[in-house]
Amino acid sequence: MFGEKILAYWDDILEDLRKAVAIPSVAKPAEGPHPFGDECAKAIDAVLGMAQGYGLKTQNVGYYAAHAEIGQGEGNAVVMAHLDVVPAGEGWDGDPFTMAIQDGMAYGRGVADNKGAAIVALHCLRALRDAGVQGKRKLRVIFGSGEEIGMDDMPHYFAQEQLPDMGFTPDAEYGICHCEKGGINFTVTGKNDSPVVKSFSAGTVVNAVPAKASCQVACTQEEYDRLCQAAGSAKTGFEVARTEDGASILAVGQAAHASTPWNGVNAASCLIELLYGVFGERAGTFFRFAHEKIGMSHDGGPMGVKLSDEPSGPLTFNLGLVHVDKNACSLTVDIRYPATLDGGEISATLEKETAPYAGLTYTLLSNSVPLYLPKESQLVTLLSGAYKDVTGEECEIFSMGGGTYARTMQGRGVAFGPGFKGGPDSHAHDVNERIDLERFKLHAQICLEAMYRMYTAD
Repeated sequence: MFGEKILAYWDDILEDLRKAVAIPSVAKPAEGPHPFGDECAKAIDAVLGMAQGYGLKTQNVGYYAAHAEIGQGEGNAVVMAHLDVVPAGEGWDGDPFTMAIQDGMAYGRGVADNKGAAIVALHCLRALRDAGVQGKRKLRVIFGSGEEIGMDDMPHYFAQEQLPDMGFTPDAEYGICHCEKGGINFTVTGKNDSPVVKSFSAGTVVNAVPAKASCQVACTQEEYDRLCQAAGSAKTGFEVARTEDGASILAVGQAAHASTPWNGVNAASCLIELLYGVFGERAGTFFRFAHEKIGMSHDGGPMGVKLSDEPSGPLTFNLGLVHVDKNACSLTVDIRYPATLDGGEISATLEKETAPYAGLTYTLLSNSVPLYLPKESQLVTLLSGAYKDVTGEECEIFSMGGGTYARTMQGRGVAFGPGFKGGPDSHAHDVNERIDLERFKLHAQICLEAMYRMYTAD
């Protein structure tokens, strides 16, 4: 099998991954000419420099995204990966931007999501070029820089570059994700009318379960005692300290990806429930809404959107960001909705459920359309064959709630790898992100075999 040839590049893969991880490429608002910040631009420059050093053609599309390429022809097959990462967060055992290898695992922000797969795909192009393989079309690896904050990089890229005939993104798990839920982000904002809550902060990105939440409240000694009693009896970890006119409270939960919120403990929701349990409606309209319409739910039930379908399963609902100061309140939610349903109708329900809360405003931030590719399609068959021939196992066809670049290919691509079900948790979007290097080698062989077949298929 052609895929085995990638093993000859293993030391270079790890060295290039180390260099990529060292760049703290957290996507942020534009800085000068760089649409997702200077660090994301540095990551693109670094990877394109690697590609050029390996003799590959490259193109930088305004630092929104870039690609490395081999081959010629009107057709175009692609592998799409991203170089931006979520913030490192606190609690790492080492420097998150210094890749460390220990006990067969590589640690560092981005090794699993998604720099590891990006570097492997780059070296797969190199292996195909070095072997002199003649393809039937162009083969590109596209490197994005804004995937973690809404995938706005790809509309800009595809406005200048052709859509693929087929492709995959190694940003999920094996086998093949042929169905991705739609994605809605929305905010609820309003004035802070609470005589109790002076400030509240939780979350760093909307697409992760907040691991910490903190607030400052004004309260009497009696209320402070009730806070301490409620915090002490809760399952969530709380730290309550007396201040001059009230209390400061820290809630400690467990981070997780927004597509699987049940794998985490939402510190923001826990703290909201603690406050409402002690202060009731004195917590204010905003916190009454958050208590009544969100609470600890991750299925959207309190807001009337508990929905499901057969291909993709249930809707998920994650309270990702909360910010309150003395004047204003805001919360931001990440929803992954079933692939056969209409995001516009879901948004209308959310707005209707918010309307009775005087002074609060619902705003739809984004509605990412779902992905659905039939199991019998040519691409699914091709990738399934590559997986089976490398691993000796049948390739599972599944759906997921996570949103990947596959949906930007407009029905021409799927998510395929790099993770393996049943393997060690990668802790993507969490502290101590990691990859199992033996499984990573297996992914590299599958990836090269799949790229070889896309490149040479009739």
